[in-house]
Amino acid sequence: MTETAPEHAPGSPQLKRTLGPLMLWGLGVGYVISGMYFGWNLGLEAGGTLGLAIATFFIIILYITFTFSYTELACAIPKAGGVFDYTTRAVGRDLGFIAGMAQIIEFVFAPPAIAAAIGAYFHIFFPQFSVTTIAITAYIIFTVLNMVGIRAAAAFELIITAFAVFELLLFSGIALPHFEWANLTQNAFPHGWKGAWAAIPFAIWFFLGLEGVANVAEETVNPQRNVLVGFGSALLTLIILCALIFLSSVGVGGWEKVVYPVPGASASDSPLPLALSQITGSTGWMYHLLITIGLMGLVASFHGLILAASRASFEFGRSGCIPAVFGKIHPRFKTPANALVLNMAIGIVALFTGKTGDIITIACFGAITLYIFAMIAVLVLRKKEPGMPRPFKVPFYPAFPLTALVIACVSMIAMITLNLKLSLIFFALLALGYIWFHFIVKRSGNVSSKNN
Repeated sequence: MTETAPEHAPGSPQLKRTLGPLMLWGLGVGYVISGMYFGWNLGLEAGGTLGLAIATFFIIILYITFTFSYTELACAIPKAGGVFDYTTRAVGRDLGFIAGMAQIIEFVFAPPAIAAAIGAYFHIFFPQFSVTTIAITAYIIFTVLNMVGIRAAAAFELIITAFAVFELLLFSGIALPHFEWANLTQNAFPHGWKGAWAAIPFAIWFFLGLEGVANVAEETVNPQRNVLVGFGSALLTLIILCALIFLSSVGVGGWEKVVYPVPGASASDSPLPLALSQITGSTGWMYHLLITIGLMGLVASFHGLILAASRASFEFGRSGCIPAVFGKIHPRFKTPANALVLNMAIGIVALFTGKTGDIITIACFGAITLYIFAMIAVLVLRKKEPGMPRPFKVPFYPAFPLTALVIACVSMIAMITLNLKLSLIFFALLALGYIWFHFIVKRSGNVSSKNN
């Protein structure tokens, strides 16, 4: 029997279409932009300037080829489940479930790490409140905002993302006049090719989350056109910002100056303030202005990923893979309120572990797994359903999806070899989820009736 993506009866919960290409651009850039502010510089510690540059070059190729390939799927199957729906239609509900689980792990585990960063920032100004208390408060505020309505949430995301992009451009404008080529070549390849291999996860962090645009395709006006415009413009913006931030930060004083606050110290998660302090000092008004606006980047990604995660969890509930209550739409706001609350609860539990670095890595495992399944879906559906309406077709087929698949597989190998313990945790989560699906969900018959 041919498997299809989950189809929804006329009376089933439906999301409201309100998003245009500008909103999609704001969401796409917003999901990712915190990666420009923190985390990527740890790749410099792993591989030096050249090592991270090599890794980033291949990761940019991955995201270019992946994004165009994923857009084909999102335009042809504009549903909130994203890779869950695409993989189910291509290779069946079992592998579709695993792909959907990986997507949920990515989108649900990334926000707690960003929430912790937000908490750490506000703790500096409000030391009477703990980092965890501030992070939980942020979760509650942005979960409620997402409940109010997709248009309000997307409008907020657009505004906050615009501020974050402006700050990055302003930072680059201040730093680039102080750029010196010698700073890029100084100790540029300290660990050789092993360092470039080790820098791959941090290069991924530059772009992690962009695929969340596909999860709002069901809420997009004319998705067959606007998803392509939103996806493409967001990717172009992020590639330009990545190059600007990389060059302007490292070019000021060398890679060590944006990794270590002082020689011998532990690696910092704040590369832009470290670079800026070499130009303006750490007490000037310009320094504090840029650091304050820089908070917008964290907020944009945190808020955007909460939105994307809720759509992925909502589709799991609507299709019967998890209790149906999480696939319900709020009767007034027409948003997946129950899924939002579920993801907030999981995120808060993750916050209490205090291991933000590990949480980020597990989210990266989810992302790479998503990329692998998505590219398989593109290739299989081209052969399995050649007549399926495809308003957009990936250029240079099959070179683009095959290139993305190969780079994603290499990235997965790199991450497993460097993070064996965390990889076991990730795959254990997938295994436990599949056991639930196979022995409880499938035997109940709920998912079968909704997928055929």
